[in-house]
Order: sequence, then C-alpha cells, then structure tokens
Amino acid sequence: MILTKKIAILGTNGYEDLELHYPRIRLIEEGYKVELISLTKREIKGKWGYPIMPNKKIDDANPDEYDGVIVPGGTKNPDYLRRNQKVLEFVSKINEQGKLVGAICHAGWVLISAKIVKDREATSYFAIRDDMINAGVKFKDEPVVIDGNLITSRTPDDLPQFMKAVLDFLAK
Repeated sequence: MILTKKIAILGTNGYEDLELHYPRIRLIEEGYKVELISLTKREIKGKWGYPIMPNKKIDDANPDEYDGVIVPGGTKNPDYLRRNQKVLEFVSKINEQGKLVGAICHAGWVLISAKIVKDREATSYFAIRDDMINAGVKFKDEPVVIDGNLITSRTPDDLPQFMKAVLDFLAK
C-alpha cells in the first residue's frame, strides 16, 4: 500500500543519530514521503558523526504541505532549532492544524519555545523535566506519552514505542 502523507523531520548539527534516522527509516519503510528540514541546505552531522543532507531549509518549508513533524533530540539539535523563529512557527502551525507533532528527548525544548505544551501531557529526557513542568506540561515518566496529536518519548530506548504510536496516529 503506497501512502501519500508527507512528514517533516527537523534537524541540524548535533542531532541524536538514532532519533533522526530510526523514525526516518521506519516512515520510509511504511511508504511515507519524508523530508529532512534544516536551518541550511548544507550537510549536517549527528552527535555521533553520522552525516545527512537536508532536503530543504526551514525558510523554504511550508507547514501546510506536511502531515506531521518529528523533532529528534540530542542536546544541540533542539537548542539550535528553538532559536529559529521559522522553526517555531512551523511546529506551531502543524500543531494548530491537529497534525502529528512528535518529539523525543531534548526536543521538548522546541515544543516549549513554540508554546504548544501548556496543559498537555508529555514526556522528555529527564534532564529537561523541570523545563517541561515549568512550561505547564503534565509530565509523565513513560516511554511514550500521547496527548491528541502530540506524541513524545524520553530516549532512544523508547523509539520502538514512539514509532508505533506515530504510525498508529498517521494511519487514522
């Protein structure tokens, strides 16, 4: 069965390698079109050095063209992404439209800066738990937390549960 949904993955240098590549590969395996969107069109490297070329830069990305977004963690990746207003607008617009917003690990920082987590259930890497709570999150320390269109996980160990939830959401 060929699916036509298009999913954005937001990434820049310092992304957690597994948290970008595992969702990307699983989505492609299931027939989704996946585009890596970055701050530039230059090659980026993961926390452990794995390189990948973005398909598009955020300045050229229209959230209306996507059925969802996944934000991988790694400390540097979400920290750099959340400083870019276009990234925040992209994530916010996807959320407003009720489309998939997936975040793993430190990616909660992007959700906080996009102002989409207040009064919602979510999880994250333990080190940013206080940031999430201070932003109004009803924090749960679980492998995957689903609150409507928002799907969050804690670490690479949670990726199987995270991707099962993402794929179930997208199949609706």
